[in-house]
Amino acid sequence: MGSRRELLVDDFLIASLTGAELKPHKPEPRDVAIVCDAPWEGNTSAYYSIFQDGDVYRMYYRGSHSDKAKKMTHAQLTCYAHSSDGVTWTKPSLGLFEFEGSKQNNIVWTGAGTHNFTPFKDPNPACASDARYKALAGGTTTVDGKRKECLNALQSPDGLHWKLLAEGVITAGAFDSQNLAFWDSLRGEYRAYWRIFAGGVRAIRTATSRDFLRWDHQADLTYGDAPAEHLYTNAVLPYFRAPHLFVGFPTRYQPRTQQVEPVFMTSRDGVAFRRWSEELIPITAPQDRDGNRSNYMTWGLLQLPGQEREVSVYATEAYYAGPGSRVRRFTFRTDGFVSAHADGEGTLVTKPLTFSGSRLSLNLASRGTTRVELQDAGGKPLPGFGLDDGTPIVGDQIGQFVAWKGGSLSPLAGQPVRLRFVLRDADLYSFQFTA
Repeated sequence: MGSRRELLVDDFLIASLTGAELKPHKPEPRDVAIVCDAPWEGNTSAYYSIFQDGDVYRMYYRGSHSDKAKKMTHAQLTCYAHSSDGVTWTKPSLGLFEFEGSKQNNIVWTGAGTHNFTPFKDPNPACASDARYKALAGGTTTVDGKRKECLNALQSPDGLHWKLLAEGVITAGAFDSQNLAFWDSLRGEYRAYWRIFAGGVRAIRTATSRDFLRWDHQADLTYGDAPAEHLYTNAVLPYFRAPHLFVGFPTRYQPRTQQVEPVFMTSRDGVAFRRWSEELIPITAPQDRDGNRSNYMTWGLLQLPGQEREVSVYATEAYYAGPGSRVRRFTFRTDGFVSAHADGEGTLVTKPLTFSGSRLSLNLASRGTTRVELQDAGGKPLPGFGLDDGTPIVGDQIGQFVAWKGGSLSPLAGQPVRLRFVLRDADLYSFQFTA
């Protein structure tokens, strides 16, 4: 594992778990971030993309409105908002596109794909300056002499002025969802996720690309032994504190009740995911999310200024209700999607691993005492690093260092070792070896 941070979101590093369990956590509801009540927005505004760009947070979304008969009252548009803190959002008057005789609005795109225009900031070092921002958006193209739905690629130098880069870069799919792509800095490639139908079930497909135009290694996502469920969106991205891990917040559709709810999933290769069955945000939390399409997670995960202990996500509410739909901010504990949880005393032992660094840092909430032991690959405690050699930990910290009588871990770096955690009334979210 070197010095990378490992989250307890799967059993990849776990050899045994006794008296404890992997427990998923729900985000806490906060304030309403934005209300889509402008004449060019409305109650069916949707498919929000949110990301940090330097000192600014950017939000893109579909502006649309439906009457009581659920018929659109104006053409769908792509709108833009920004924020300096991720809490209070401003819709700037950009003067780019006319709506009902005026350009005093925040519209940034009116061409093909406004239904599901999904942009991102491209950190690829080889990215051209006029394509620093990219997007996927739905469209149509000709394949074997027939017109069919596709995903188009778009580019922008500033995130506001957009143009078509290429038509039909992905053609095998359904696409009637929020389809997305991003630059994977760790693996040095673009990765896309989009809607397909598999055996009559709404599902997700992925692919990779070196140039954002030719997409290879297409594969349908798998979920182990989890049941087949309709997934509207995917909201997948690398987790910024552990970019070797992909996290996703797909929207699960319940055909019987025609309700939707977000769930959590994670992957180490971008294809094979562990999908947790518990809903992240129930339809009652906190209001106006019990109708069809009223409870989507947006695409984006932010750590806001001065908020090192939490990460913010956003979810929709009030779709079809009132003059405008809304987006509400929710917060997870940093790294806090899943924990190794023990009510009484529980033990987690890792598989043999090698590390680099001199200290072990834990993201831990320990109401009782937590003790940690370093073992050799065979499970024998290492001298100076046994349970009784360490200082018992009580408290709640994102970065809690473990102290042993043996001192620095540097002499053990590069050697196969196991970690043994003895948890008492505690939640362990992540751990990392550091310098």
